[in-house]
Amino acid sequence: MANPLSSSRLSTVDLDVFRQAPLQNDPYDYLVVPGFIQAFAREQINADYPQVSGPGSFPLSEVRYGSAFAQLIEELNSSAFRKAFEEKFGMSLAGRPTMTTVRGQCSPKDGRIHTDSATKIITVLLYMNSSWEQPGGQLRVLRSGTDLEDYAAEVPPLEGTLLAFRRANNSWHGHKPFSGTRRVIQFNWVTDEGVVSREQRRHRFSAWTKRLRSFFRS
Repeated sequence: MANPLSSSRLSTVDLDVFRQAPLQNDPYDYLVVPGFIQAFAREQINADYPQVSGPGSFPLSEVRYGSAFAQLIEELNSSAFRKAFEEKFGMSLAGRPTMTTVRGQCSPKDGRIHTDSATKIITVLLYMNSSWEQPGGQLRVLRSGTDLEDYAAEVPPLEGTLLAFRRANNSWHGHKPFSGTRRVIQFNWVTDEGVVSREQRRHRFSAWTKRLRSFFRS
């Protein structure tokens, strides 16, 4: 049977609901958009999601995925997606390279408070978990780099939800520990192509070492 997403080319993302979501400014510029990935597309995207067996972030070059997931990534790299973010954040992203990684598993060490590197301009997180009942693993928009309980928003990683923020020296975020399946796509606009090359090399090496450790454990 033909993939209904690719055959009809219906958009998997809802830019209208993104445009309607208010940009929050406390403690830094961010917004949360439940339902950003359209309901009809979520099941197929999840079926085509990369099979990530261990913790950590993996570049798309290191994983396999199906056509519905590929269409989503194509839309994230579209000019329409970029322009919607330029309007929302009041900035130009023209000519800025993009970078995409995926996660499938969370370890208890993940979620420590951080701001993201200064080479990232905008961070976009797309969650693909069909349900979430755990107190851990819910990203918090934090007011400081020292207190996980002092937060402006807490975002359950439910499928279709988008969280995006402008990277800044105070863009602190993190979550309580969680161990298990936690699907998230991270998409970034970054400062230059050198960042993409360095990050891809780093993630590829990390993916290789994780596979090697898994091989020896088995």
